Amino acid sequence: MDPSEMTNMLEPAGHSQRGSVSSSAVRHSEVLIYLVNNSVIQLSVESLSSLTAGELARTVREALRLPDQAHEVFSFWLISPFLELQLKPKHCPYKLCRQWPDLLYRFTKCSADEIVHDEPTLQYRKNVFFPKSKEMQIQDDGILRLLYEEAKCNILEGRYPYDLEDCLQLGALACRIELGPFDQEQHNLAFLRGKIETLLPAHLCKKHGGLLAAFRSRGAKQHSYEEMLLESFRQLVEAAACEETEALKLLYHQYLQKCHVLLYYGSAMFTGQIDKPVQSFLQRNGRKPVTIAISLDGVSVMDSKEKCVLLALCYHELSWEYTSSEDEDTDDILWLEFDGEEGGAVVNKLLKIYSKQAELMSGMIEYCIDFNGAAETPPAQDAVVAKPPRPKEKRGKLKRQNSVVCNQIHQLLTIDYVEEGKEIKRVKPKRAASFFTRQVSQGPASYSTVAVAETLEQG
Repeated sequence: MDPSEMTNMLEPAGHSQRGSVSSSAVRHSEVLIYLVNNSVIQLSVESLSSLTAGELARTVREALRLPDQAHEVFSFWLISPFLELQLKPKHCPYKLCRQWPDLLYRFTKCSADEIVHDEPTLQYRKNVFFPKSKEMQIQDDGILRLLYEEAKCNILEGRYPYDLEDCLQLGALACRIELGPFDQEQHNLAFLRGKIETLLPAHLCKKHGGLLAAFRSRGAKQHSYEEMLLESFRQLVEAAACEETEALKLLYHQYLQKCHVLLYYGSAMFTGQIDKPVQSFLQRNGRKPVTIAISLDGVSVMDSKEKCVLLALCYHELSWEYTSSEDEDTDDILWLEFDGEEGGAVVNKLLKIYSKQAELMSGMIEYCIDFNGAAETPPAQDAVVAKPPRPKEKRGKLKRQNSVVCNQIHQLLTIDYVEEGKEIKRVKPKRAASFFTRQVSQGPASYSTVAVAETLEQG
């Protein structure tokens, strides 16, 4: 079950049309399709009230002159500051726009006024379920350009946290793509200064600004962001003599390949909160807003304010459970369980994520795991020998002490537990599964429902 499947549970509402889709009172209706780079495609369509996302996608591909391959790569999304939903080809954008207030009421904490005034836009962007490996096989420059612009937008907005040195490399590639080959006379500091916000994340520059200013005040020589970006641009190695079109394809692939390193590349994004660790005896527990990114590769929990990763886990590293609340004013909970250490001992850690979108996230995780399992299953005629389970990989040591892309367990308030009276032994399932319900087929060890004893303190 994917997030968009949840919308099927709602009956069409009688609200007026909103956002990207105009009224269907007339036979020909105007529809605005937004791309991630904020450009707009205006289309005139018939029978808007019954037009499906799949049918509309064909019209968009024709308008953008994209090959049929694009129908696998891109999907339609309904987007607002409060909720993001990917549509299936069978979904009707018009009907879902009319249901938007109901979706906001069910899956967000919007106030009544916010629900009334929020207007979703219809966006054409990357399909969550299109694998990274297939992206590297794409040769159409139109598709590659859209994927590049979406990845760049997510980097600049901090939706894809990345360290400064990596952002400088991506910024250099963006310079080459958008400004052409390096020209020492044209591409100088003054030229880049006016474009820096379109090449480097603004939040990252501001974060390091205080540190740079402190060094400057002591007389230390520090390079500006423009200087560092210019130097990265200058050091780019040009491909062997080839046409500019082919050179751009190579650059698009290089940019995307560097983004593919991120576990949360191409994710669906959800909002929630986690408990803050207690800093002192006098401080009361609070909650921290987080963004939960779910992709085909795993689940990431990111600090919404600081634009950094708090926890990133592949599916074979986690188990999960969704628990609903009977009180409408109380958030549902998505539990994430993973291995950790406490005082040198191996423990199981439980992270509690409060969110009205917990049901969507649980469904998304389950769908991604099933999708990956189906993709890895060999054809029936070839299935002679059972495929061995994938080995569990161990994480390498951090290369950077303050990397924004590495787990920061110390910033999480988790429930840590072990089985009392037994040797601490971790039994991992073949794939992610509910830690409340999974059973181990071999050996005496198994998990049972976690009951937090009085001696087991949170944090």
